Amino acid sequence: MPLILPALFFVTALLYAAVGFGGGSTYNALLVLSGADYRILPAIALICNIIVVSGGVWRFSRAGHVSLHRLAPFLVTSVPAAWIGGRLPVSEGVFIGLLGVSLLLAGLRLLFERPTPDTDTRSTNPRWVASGLIGGGIGFLSGLVGIGGGIFLAPVLYLWRWGGAREIAGAASLFILVNSISGLLGQITKLGDMSLLSSLGAYWLLFPAVLIGGQIGSHLGSERLPAKLVKRLTAILILYVAIRLVYRWLVIMGFF
Repeated sequence: MPLILPALFFVTALLYAAVGFGGGSTYNALLVLSGADYRILPAIALICNIIVVSGGVWRFSRAGHVSLHRLAPFLVTSVPAAWIGGRLPVSEGVFIGLLGVSLLLAGLRLLFERPTPDTDTRSTNPRWVASGLIGGGIGFLSGLVGIGGGIFLAPVLYLWRWGGAREIAGAASLFILVNSISGLLGQITKLGDMSLLSSLGAYWLLFPAVLIGGQIGSHLGSERLPAKLVKRLTAILILYVAIRLVYRWLVIMGFF
C-alpha cells in the first residue's frame, strides 16, 4: 500500500464528513488509482464509510434531525438491494465505469447545489412507491461499487421538499450507514468465496485515518468552515478523481 494513501483518505474523510457524507466513492477511486485489486475495494470503502458516518448519525440523532419512520420507505428496499449488489461479481471495466460515472454525478451535484434553508419545508405527499423504487436502485448501486448512496438520495429529498437542510443531512447519514453495513455483508460473503478476505488486513492504516479525519471534518463542518466553501472543495476533489477514473476506464475499454 502506498504510504500517501492514508493521508489522502484522511483528507477525503475530513471533507466528506464536513458536508454530511461518508466518501465511499472517492475511497474506491483512490484505491483504483493506487493499483489495488479492484475486487477488494468496495469492502474497504464501505468499512471507511461506516466509520465516518457513524458519528454523524449519532450527532444528528441527538439533535432530533433523524426520522427513521419517514426514511423507512427508502430503507425497506435499499438495504436488501445493497446486500444483493455487494454479492454480485463484476468485471474491472464495469466496476471502474460505474464508479467513474457515480463520481461525476456526485461532483456535479455538489458543485451546482443550491442553498437549502434549515427550516422544515417538508411536502405532505409521502410518495411511498417512488421512494421504494429510488431506494432500491440507489441501494443496489451502493452495494455493487462500495458507496453509501447518500449523495444520490439527498438531491431527491431536496427536490421533494422532504425536510430542512439538517433533516436531510441526517437522513442521508443514516441511509449511508445502513446501506454500507448491508453492502459490506454482501462484499464479505463474496470475498470469502474468492479467498480474498484476508487481503483486507494490508489496508488497516486507512481505518484510523478516516476515523480521525471524519471527526475533524464533522467538527469543522458544524462549527468552523462555511458549508459552501467545504462543498466546493469537495466537489473539485471528486471531479478531479472522476476524470482520472473515466480516462482509465476508456483505456481499459480500448478507446486509447
